[in-house]
Amino acid sequence: MSVPDRTAPQADLGLTELSAALADGHLSSVAAVTDALDRIEASQPTLNAFRVVRREAALREAAEADARLAAGDRLPLLGVPIAVKDDTDMAGEVTAFGCGGEFRPKTADAESVRRLRAAGAVIVGKANTCELGQLPFTSGAAFGHSRNPWDRTRTPGGSSGGSAAAVAAGLVPAALGSDGAGSVRIPAAWNNLVGIKPQRGRISTWPLAEAFYGLTVNGPLARTVRDAALLLDVAAGPHDGDRHTPAPIDASAAVGRDPGKLRIALSLRIPFTATKTALDPQIAAAVHALATTLRGLGHTVTVADLHYGLLIGASFLPRSMAGISAVRRAMPEAVVDPRTTANARLGRVLGGPVLAAARLAEPPLRKRIGGFFDDYDVVLAPTTATPPPVAEEIDGIGVGATNNLITAACPYTWPWNVLGWPSVNVPAGFTDAGLPIGAQLMGTANAEPTLIALAAQLESELRWDRARPAPWW
Repeated sequence: MSVPDRTAPQADLGLTELSAALADGHLSSVAAVTDALDRIEASQPTLNAFRVVRREAALREAAEADARLAAGDRLPLLGVPIAVKDDTDMAGEVTAFGCGGEFRPKTADAESVRRLRAAGAVIVGKANTCELGQLPFTSGAAFGHSRNPWDRTRTPGGSSGGSAAAVAAGLVPAALGSDGAGSVRIPAAWNNLVGIKPQRGRISTWPLAEAFYGLTVNGPLARTVRDAALLLDVAAGPHDGDRHTPAPIDASAAVGRDPGKLRIALSLRIPFTATKTALDPQIAAAVHALATTLRGLGHTVTVADLHYGLLIGASFLPRSMAGISAVRRAMPEAVVDPRTTANARLGRVLGGPVLAAARLAEPPLRKRIGGFFDDYDVVLAPTTATPPPVAEEIDGIGVGATNNLITAACPYTWPWNVLGWPSVNVPAGFTDAGLPIGAQLMGTANAEPTLIALAAQLESELRWDRARPAPWW
């Protein structure tokens, strides 16, 4: 393995720029993929972002991409190295989903992977996630702790923490994650990234007709809105067996488009939780500063708290726990933490009639909360209540303490998973200690173009993409 030059300009190239460099012949796919693989492998002992690294297969695919480029083929991501999360099936690779144990390689690609490959992407590896995607930490007995590139003592978030760490560290220009309660938006917030939780069904979850009873969607993580939108466009689209199939959008076309003068509600209210929560004052100040920027861009921003009510939590918990139980049953060979076993047991209790009632609550919830959008176009809210915790805080504690810890840090994101609507995390600055802060732009059904246009407008003003962590990995 060669030692990567971490100051090389290639590490600073985004998805769009790298694709253009390959198409123009300024860079070969073999060189780009080799560089990404070398960075990944050099960082693994410390950053620990990946569960699977596909060196031989990825280099073979890169050589094939170079031959296609030389022949004049042009695809959106031809020859570009990217990563996917280890809850996503790839033919020939295992899907451990954060668990220990011995697993058989999958025989077919997930629909999202099929679409990435069809666009020419070279998938260099599968990024770490916690067991069955349950936590805003990326850690587990099977692989240890993934670390935050901005602070080696902190978690990168979760459950798409490996994907976020890989992008923030410049190992890959973008990555695909999944979001069942904030698992794209939370690590995006804690790594100074753009993270898009799309409309339910926008990116297929096949071979599952839906994931976690409709809570979980796939979404992109990138340093810029343009790159996140490009990855969303490439990965989006249905499989014949999907339960949810929204009408197509053109996310990339929204980048740079004037969003118009929007009515934005600034809501710091924390959705109801059964445990004590409080918003960190530095995060509150950062979100208020973002609101000031939006006003300067011509938007009307009004402090107007969104009242979620109790029913939304009653809809979330059975779907989440029953989803964990279903995945656990589908992975009998997995070796898991006692907390995972306890959640799977609770999921069995909450299945059946309770789960059915939880699903029936979703349409009236959409109608009631949708009424808020009669007066507003977008909701601006914090993505997390606290900066990223120390990675080891999740270790060796029981179910109750775990629930208290994760709820205190991340009480804001999960309602939009119940509703199935899109939400975009945008970077909102840093704490005094240099830890990234994120804010959510939240919309109603199929509102991605508006949210993306607004996020791109903010990025052109704030240029968060210029801030990079100092390499320690």
